Amino acid sequence: MRILSRVGAVCAVASAAFLVAPVAHATPPGDNGTVKIHDATTGEELRKNEPHVCTFYLDAFGFDAVQEVDWHIEAWAPTADVKGETVKSGEITLDTDGHGRTEDLSLPDGHYKLFWNFEGENGAAKHKVFWTDCADEEGGGGTATPTASASGTPGSGESASPSADPSDSAAAGASPSASSSPSASASAQGSTGDLAETGNGAPVGLLSGVSAALLAAGAYLVVRRRRA
Repeated sequence: MRILSRVGAVCAVASAAFLVAPVAHATPPGDNGTVKIHDATTGEELRKNEPHVCTFYLDAFGFDAVQEVDWHIEAWAPTADVKGETVKSGEITLDTDGHGRTEDLSLPDGHYKLFWNFEGENGAAKHKVFWTDCADEEGGGGTATPTASASGTPGSGESASPSADPSDSAAAGASPSASSSPSASASAQGSTGDLAETGNGAPVGLLSGVSAALLAAGAYLVVRRRRA
């Protein structure tokens, strides 16, 4: 039993050693950091890359303490006249936390690639591709005045002219109604004149009264005869 327990302990120690060994070599000293492109207005604590900038700086963190770095930036396709031409370079010593930033940098509008070299790097240098574009930021608000002036003056002139026309048309429409009134009054006068001419009907009234009396008398006689 003792032999089996000793063999088990040795196996446990050996397996633990094999598990810990890869972890120890997974992040070798000197090659465990990263570098980002930051706009000049971005804080150093924001650990993200910004590939479209105007004025910018290089921000590195997670490297070894007091690590020395050489960097350079090359012009890159499709905007580079000569691809791979170094357009800016420098060096920096990181702080005790493995963090550091360059001063603010600027380049003509175009496409570029950063190469970040340091002691203890594993393989190729760290790199970042980015664009600089300052034209949009400088000319962002220049189109406000033409739209304001274009919408100002025509509106008042156009709204004034239609308002005058309806009043004129109303005045013009009033005159035909006024001209039609004399014809109406004339027709009224004509009708009353005709009635005055034909209204002399006194003999007609007498004749109708006499005829009605005769019809009544005849009817009375007929009824009386039937009763007799």
